[in-house]
Amino acid sequence: METIDQNLTPNDIAFIGLCNEYCKALFNAPNMEKEDFIGQMLKLLPRLYISASDIQTSIYEEPTGGVVEDKMDEALYDSVRNPIAALLGEDDTYLEVFQEDMKYSDTPIGASISEGLADLMQVTYNLVETVKDLPTEMIADALAEVREDFDGYWSQTLCNVMRPLNQLYYNLQS
Repeated sequence: METIDQNLTPNDIAFIGLCNEYCKALFNAPNMEKEDFIGQMLKLLPRLYISASDIQTSIYEEPTGGVVEDKMDEALYDSVRNPIAALLGEDDTYLEVFQEDMKYSDTPIGASISEGLADLMQVTYNLVETVKDLPTEMIADALAEVREDFDGYWSQTLCNVMRPLNQLYYNLQS
C-alpha cells in the first residue's frame, strides 16, 4: 500500500478528513431540516465505518494509548447532542436490541440517536483536534488508538444508530 510521509496511508488521511466532515455536519445540525440531516448522517456513517475498518494498524507499532487527548468536554458534548435531540424530537428515542443488558431484561431498553451521534463525535472530534498539533509519526499512533477503540466500542455504536436513522429516513420519504 502506498504511504504518505512513510507513515500515513491515503486512507489514513481520508479518514481524518472524514472525521472532520462528520464533526462539521453535527455542528451544523441546528441549521438543517430533519430529513436532510438524517440523509446526511446515512451518507457519512457508512463511510466512517468503512474508512475506520480500513485503518491498517499492522503497519504501525503497537498502539501506546494516550495519544488522542480528550478535547470534547461535557458542555461541548451537550451543545452538539441537545440541538440534534430537538431536531429529531420524539424520533430521537428508539428501542435498542444490541445492549448487553437486553439479554437479562424483560423490558425494552431505550436509546437516543442524538446521544449515539454525539458519542461518535466525541471520538472523531478528539482525533481531529489532537492530530492538528502532532508530528506525522504520532498521527499514526493516534490512528492506531482510534482503530483499537473502533474495534472494541464505537463500531457498535455507529451500527446501532444507523438502524433507527434508516427507519426514520424512509418513513419520512413515504
